[in-house]
Amino acid sequence: MESFNKSHAVKLRSHIDKYLYADDDQNTVRQSRRGSSRRARWFVEFVEGKNDAIRLRSCDGKYLTATDVAFLLGMTGYKVLQTEPDEGYYWKYEWEPIQDGFQVKLRTWCGKYLRANGGTPPWRNSVTHDDPHKSSTQNWILWDVEAVEAWASESVSVLMSSRSSLSSLSDEVLGSEPVSPLSVISTASSRFSSKQSFSNKFRSGMDLFHKAKAVRLRSHHDKYLLAEDDEESVTQDRKGSSKTARWTVEFLPDSDCVIRLKSCYNKYLTASNQPFLLGMTGRKVVQSLPQRLDSSVEWEPVREGTQVKLKTRYGNFLRANGGLPPWRNSVTHDIPHRTATQDWVLWDVDIVEIQVQSPRPKSPPPQPLPHVDSLELNPSSPTPVSIKSGEFPRQESADPNVSSPPKPDGRTIYYHVTDENGVVIDEAVEGNSFTFKGNGVYELTRRLEEETGLEDIIVCNRNRFNGKLVPLRLQLPPNNASMNVIVVLPSSKGQFLP
Repeated sequence: MESFNKSHAVKLRSHIDKYLYADDDQNTVRQSRRGSSRRARWFVEFVEGKNDAIRLRSCDGKYLTATDVAFLLGMTGYKVLQTEPDEGYYWKYEWEPIQDGFQVKLRTWCGKYLRANGGTPPWRNSVTHDDPHKSSTQNWILWDVEAVEAWASESVSVLMSSRSSLSSLSDEVLGSEPVSPLSVISTASSRFSSKQSFSNKFRSGMDLFHKAKAVRLRSHHDKYLLAEDDEESVTQDRKGSSKTARWTVEFLPDSDCVIRLKSCYNKYLTASNQPFLLGMTGRKVVQSLPQRLDSSVEWEPVREGTQVKLKTRYGNFLRANGGLPPWRNSVTHDIPHRTATQDWVLWDVDIVEIQVQSPRPKSPPPQPLPHVDSLELNPSSPTPVSIKSGEFPRQESADPNVSSPPKPDGRTIYYHVTDENGVVIDEAVEGNSFTFKGNGVYELTRRLEEETGLEDIIVCNRNRFNGKLVPLRLQLPPNNASMNVIVVLPSSKGQFLP
């Protein structure tokens, strides 16, 4: 439900980057790339007495409705329409949001899901409610939720368009006494804000920065957020012991859910509005020292298990990119749209220095804090121990040359990626690496797809006798020695052994 607590209105984007669209006939619903249109906006109503159900109302004031009419005779999908509220059939307008990673599934009254269909006409761009019966259609019921702001007049227009008793909000604002549009928006805002505060109580990741004076941020790729020596750019690197991987934490006096991060060059981690690459969604993250500290240098930690996501004022997240150059080792702020990149916005927080407060007279001796990293500790700080997100206390070496925590059991996989002609770039140089615990080629392939952001790859190694690339089969060698593999695209023209 938390995805719908962010705004009065949302846009729902399907797996093919199209938006749920209320058609001009005020009856049908389809998918469209016109995400900027008001017809891609859906106003959210919370169902009175139910904590797990919402209604979605179009710009015409009609409800998104899961009907029992077959989309095509003999097929399983049923029509989804926008309809006027009909007393006695309230359940047809109710949708249960189910979180699936960073996306949601919307379940209907009959246990089916809102589904964005692909393929050829008449399925193309259609929207039905159904169950995905094939593995290739599992993503068709997943939706990205984008919070949008609506003008007051538009919100009032939608609320006034239907005098239904479905929503308690409608009862309040559509009574016998005249009300002003501002009072309508005020009533709606108070309801949303109360639900938002309830949700934020459990989502905050501020506890991971509790008493932290300086931290390191480790990405999904086991690399650290680094401030480059040009005092402007930000990248990822494995040099966790470097002073450039150290970020000083500043807490805002007027907020208990936002922090600032300052590099060793006394510049702030900043979410700029400059695109990282023209035509792409990601925007640059830089070091800056603005004359006036604004919200571009503010980050909201959002807890995700034992890790944290750092959210910007735009609703994007600090993202550690993988894949090929120029994406490799870059850092942007964005929203992950693919399942393979969902973990790219997750960070482990390593505390390298804690806030030290003067002890009060006759106070009991402080207990050792779990997991405070011994790297670059202030001499006046307590005994060097290390704090890591969600781990149990363990003693760490004070050796400043230690750049990262001990790796778990498993083998180290080093990999290179070929170009379209099957040529391996910089094969003589050590490739990127990660720790892999499994023995199956299928699991390794899925992991490499996550690491590179590529799909339908072929995992190969090089034949030591003739130098050709040979696809891996079934199982990896039983020992846990490190391996060098080469990732090949299916469209590559490289030659393989039979």
